[in-house]
Amino acid sequence: MTLPKTATIISAALLLAVAIGSVLYLNRAESSGSTQSTDDAYVQADFTTVAPQVSGTVDRVLIEDNQPVREGDLLATIDDRDFVVVVTAAKAQVASAQAGIASLEARVVQQETTIRQARAAVAADEAALELARANHARYRNLANDGSGTVQALQQAEAQLSIQLASREKDLAGLEVARQQVDILRADLGKARAALAHAQAAQAAAELKLSYTRITAPIGGTIGQKSLRVGAFVNAGKPLLAIVPLDAVYITANFRETQLARVQAGQAVDIEVDALPGAALKGAVESLGPASGASYSAVAPHNATGNFTKIVQRLPVRIRIDPGQPAAAKLRVGMSVTPKIRIGE
Repeated sequence: MTLPKTATIISAALLLAVAIGSVLYLNRAESSGSTQSTDDAYVQADFTTVAPQVSGTVDRVLIEDNQPVREGDLLATIDDRDFVVVVTAAKAQVASAQAGIASLEARVVQQETTIRQARAAVAADEAALELARANHARYRNLANDGSGTVQALQQAEAQLSIQLASREKDLAGLEVARQQVDILRADLGKARAALAHAQAAQAAAELKLSYTRITAPIGGTIGQKSLRVGAFVNAGKPLLAIVPLDAVYITANFRETQLARVQAGQAVDIEVDALPGAALKGAVESLGPASGASYSAVAPHNATGNFTKIVQRLPVRIRIDPGQPAAAKLRVGMSVTPKIRIGE
C-alpha cells in the first residue's frame, strides 16, 4: 500500500529535519553546553613537607600518624648536646671579647691621665726655663760690667741648656702619650669588631640549637611520617608532611574544547566517588595558565615526523564552599566529578 502523497512529503520533511538536527547537534561546539563536567578531577591541598635544618639523632618523637597539629606545635627533638657545647664556647668568646674591650677602655682612660701628667711636666719645664733664661741674662750682664764671675755665667748657661733639654724631653713624652691614645683607640675598634664577630657566632650557634626542636610550620594533619627515635636524620631530608585538610580544593582537568565559556566565580556541583549521595557545592576559583603537558620535561609537541592532534587538558581550580559537613570527610587524592553551571 502506498502512502498518500501528503504523508510522503511530511515523512520526508521529518527525516530531513532529523538529519539536519543530528548534523547540527553532532557538530556544535562542545563549549556551548549549559554545563561542563569531567571525571579527571581530584581533591588537593597545599601540604607542607617538614625537614630538619640540622643533622643529628632524634631523641624524642611527639606526634603519631594522622594526628592533627596546630602551627608551632613541637613535633620532635634532635639530641642537642653538641649544639649546647658550641653555644657555650660562643658565649665564652663573647665574654672574652667584652673583657678585652673593657680593658682597652680602661687603658684609654689611664692614658688620658698620663697625657695630663705630661702636660704638667711640660708646664713645669716652661716655668723653669723662664727662670733659667732670666738668670742667664742677669749673670751675663753682671759678667759684662765686671760685677759677676765668669763661673756664675757658665753655671747659668749650663742650667739654661739643661732646662731646654728637659722641656724637649717632656714634649716628646707628651707626643708619645698622645700617639698611644690613637693606638689604643685603634685596638679598641679592633676589639669591638672581634666582639661583633663573636656575637654573630653566638647567634648562629643559638639558631642551630633552636633547629633541634622541630615544630609544625602550619596547622593540619600528619602524614607520610618517617620519624623514629634513635634514627639519624640529615638536614633537608623530608621527615613528614602536614596536610591542611581545612583548606582543600579541587583541581579538575577539563578539555580545552570545554573552556570557552568557563569563568571564575561560576557555581560548581561536586560529586565525590568516596561519598555516594553527598553533593558538595563550590565555585570556579581560577583557570590554569598552561596545559599539564606544557610542564613536561620532554615536550610532547614536535615538528618532525607524523602528527596526531590530541585535545589538551587545562587545570581548573575549584574552591569548596564553607559550612558543608561532608567537606570534612574529604582527603587529598580523592576522585571527584565537578559540574560547572555555565549559565550561572
